[in-house]
Amino acid sequence: MSASNPSSNSSSQSTMPQKIDQMGFRPGSGHIHGGVPKVRSKDTAGTLRRIGGYLRLERRALFWVILCTVLTTGLALIGPYMIGKLFDDYIVPGHFDGMVRMGLILFGVYALGAFFTWVQQYMASSLSQNTVQNMRQDLFGQYQRLPVSFFDQRTHGELMSRAVNDISNVSNTLNQTVVQLIASVLMLVGSLVMMLSLSVWMTLITILTVPVITFTIKKITKHTRRFFSEQQQLLGEVNGFVQENISGLKVIKVFGREAESVEQFRTINERLRAVGVKAQSFSGSVGPLMNSMRNLTFVVIAVSGGIFAYHELITIGIIVSFLNYSTQFSQPINQLANQYNLLQSAIAGAERVFEVMDLEPEMGQEPETGEERRIRGEVVFEQVGFGYKPDVPVLNNLSLHAEPGQVLALVGPTGAGKTTIINLLTRFYDIQSGRILIDGEDINDFDKRVLREQIGLVLQDAYVFSGTIRDNIRYGRLGATDREVEEAARLANADVFIRKLPDGYDTYLNAEGGNLSQGQRQLLTIARAVLASPAILILDEATSNVDTRTELHIQEAMKTLMKGRTSFVIAHRLSTIREADAILVVQNGEITERGTHEELMSRKGFYFEMYQNQLVQGTAS
Repeated sequence: MSASNPSSNSSSQSTMPQKIDQMGFRPGSGHIHGGVPKVRSKDTAGTLRRIGGYLRLERRALFWVILCTVLTTGLALIGPYMIGKLFDDYIVPGHFDGMVRMGLILFGVYALGAFFTWVQQYMASSLSQNTVQNMRQDLFGQYQRLPVSFFDQRTHGELMSRAVNDISNVSNTLNQTVVQLIASVLMLVGSLVMMLSLSVWMTLITILTVPVITFTIKKITKHTRRFFSEQQQLLGEVNGFVQENISGLKVIKVFGREAESVEQFRTINERLRAVGVKAQSFSGSVGPLMNSMRNLTFVVIAVSGGIFAYHELITIGIIVSFLNYSTQFSQPINQLANQYNLLQSAIAGAERVFEVMDLEPEMGQEPETGEERRIRGEVVFEQVGFGYKPDVPVLNNLSLHAEPGQVLALVGPTGAGKTTIINLLTRFYDIQSGRILIDGEDINDFDKRVLREQIGLVLQDAYVFSGTIRDNIRYGRLGATDREVEEAARLANADVFIRKLPDGYDTYLNAEGGNLSQGQRQLLTIARAVLASPAILILDEATSNVDTRTELHIQEAMKTLMKGRTSFVIAHRLSTIREADAILVVQNGEITERGTHEELMSRKGFYFEMYQNQLVQGTAS
């Protein structure tokens, strides 16, 4: 589709859904009204299974992570046992040679453990980054497939938060949790087995603290999931508010609303701070508490072991081994608690991502064949009814007919439904009653991609992408040669100003083409449409934001573009559409007048009044 922007934000689309939907999105500007929607897990097990599906794509990395974790844990379990043997067999008896030999073996064990730990971390990083790369790619692809109505109801900041913050949470968790969960379980079980093999009574004393630790973890982590979910929700709202205010900075300054914007942001930011403090404080308290309990266990083992050794029930080496194993036994419980908190944050983020992925995409089917389909451009609306909300109609039984190659102008007051007609023709939205026919075929029978490839769209707000001017024009037809690109620019009256730029067609445009004027950007979007050579052309207020001199250049370019194409022109300045084949006056979702400029002027109806008012205003100015 040769469009300068994928959606239209014209004021005629005045009626949009404004309620918070079931996913927790807040439509509109991103301002805060009322409380935070509580995002709770709908299917934790299902979310984990879907993450596991992505992990299965990285089987090789996952295999090496598990293998290295097993080896690292095994070597860590051997170490305390060998230290105990070192005390009992060599240090206490005073065997110096054996002590040195055992020390070297211990050094080798721990060095090998350090090597496998490095390999483990490297492979875990690769595993997490590849997994979230696939997730982010799928999410971005889903954004491309979703209908325009989805984006009308959600701020850019919310959508960016899902693609960046939520997926980053998943990445961080995978990078730490996969390894730690496996290592913690192995260490917990392995330490218990090794302690039982050394002393059953000392093992029972060691595990006496487990119920206390478990009870404490359960009390703390009960609240972490809710706070992390609210934190992610508010972070998305903060992103949306910041993005909106940066985009509308000129408007804010013109109306002197800086203080109000700062105050609104302070309110959102304070709520994020409060929730963040709760989430991080509950999460952060687990570690210190576990450390205190581990130290308490250390004291109990030291005292109990001293009593047993005094009565010659165990050796000094066993006490030393138990002191090490007690740390290894309690540490996994601590780690499991911390990983549980991370897992809660990751699941909350992953659910928000998967909720978007599960939405019904716009494209119902791809073209059945690879053959190009060229339409003639006959367009018929038969008693079309539509509303952005089912109970608020925008178009009422609207009918119109455009012959191939005919130029139709749509005029009328703001909110009358002019842009809505265009949105239905491009199938940004689907009609609720009536029919739209193109070349006699129902528009619903067209694949949307095939249909949009035949439609050129030039909007009021000319949108260009970061990149060179040549690339921006070639966006209309990616396979075009440099000569075809330059020819399209010439036909659009853009070639002259392009060649005056320092790098000509290779001039790099910054974000949204800020280093070009509005009129220059508009000429580029027209050149883009020329290159695409669509059968149906839509011009939506294409000259409303430029001066009179630039308007003349754009009008000349549009005349070239409209030759031989069915064209729909939405115009605010009625003087620009005098030569249209037919002018349709749209009021309250209905066509109330139609005819040529001369015919409508002779009737002295609504069009006549609009035209006369503009003449008076033009004279006064």
